[in-house]
Amino acid sequence: MVQPLVQPLVRIAVESAAAKVNLYLHVGGRRADGYHRIDSLIAFTGLADTVEAAAADHFELAVAGEGAAALGALPAGRNLVLRAAAALAAATGVTAGARFRLNKRIPTEAGLGGGSADAAAALRALAILWQLGPEAPLEAVARSLGADVPVCLDGRAAFVGGIGHDRTPLAHLPAVPLVLAKPAASLATAAVYQALGRAADAQAPDDGRFTDAGLGLDALVARLGATRNDLEGPARCLAPAVGAVLTLLAESPGCRLARMSGSGSACFGLFASRAAAAAAAGAAAAAGHWSVATTLFQVALRAPSTAG
Repeated sequence: MVQPLVQPLVRIAVESAAAKVNLYLHVGGRRADGYHRIDSLIAFTGLADTVEAAAADHFELAVAGEGAAALGALPAGRNLVLRAAAALAAATGVTAGARFRLNKRIPTEAGLGGGSADAAAALRALAILWQLGPEAPLEAVARSLGADVPVCLDGRAAFVGGIGHDRTPLAHLPAVPLVLAKPAASLATAAVYQALGRAADAQAPDDGRFTDAGLGLDALVARLGATRNDLEGPARCLAPAVGAVLTLLAESPGCRLARMSGSGSACFGLFASRAAAAAAAGAAAAAGHWSVATTLFQVALRAPSTAG
């Protein structure tokens, strides 16, 4: 059992849940437990949900924003925020609850890790609210919740291997103007992996090629050119609009790289300037796609975390 720290009572804890992008994603064979081995480079963006946890004697969740109705209708056993809370309470022996408010900006079933980021933010918020201290088993609980939750818990760009839990932080990543764009179609991760239908080469590029401190946009794009997203083909078969979004981004002035993130259906473009990114996001919106111009970051932005 984790003993809470003796500190002034915290009534509210607030954490940001930053959307992630897979700058590349190489998928290997399926393991006996059903998971595929992967090699990926995950980074974070300026698009983020916000998770607020307030002191309560039970768990409850209110959702506002992107996809709020669908998320609010999920049973507790399928909602990652409430699952994270229950798992952390069980792991620590804490009997208190929390009243969560989740403000969604990240679309669901998009390959942007919104649910995983929300779960990770909930764990960080509860550790503050419950004053658990540094020995709190956040990593172990994160691993039990899903492949992307541990890297979202760190909130730091990293090479990710195994089933997503093995992480090597990236030494340097430039802050790059970024466009996220998603067609109306959403894709379930399991369906995209099933459509892959083969054991792709899971060999990652040499990590050392990404680690020099002077890495800028040109070098990043050149090094990503030797990589791919193995799920992009299956996703385009299931949702042809993914291809339309990729074409729109790739043909936008100033776009240096366009690729799908994760299992889709959201795609991203790396741009030479903020103005070019804003123009491309506007063009994607005019074409009927959800889109936002933001920034790619090495470390996820965090919200103010406590209130008395």
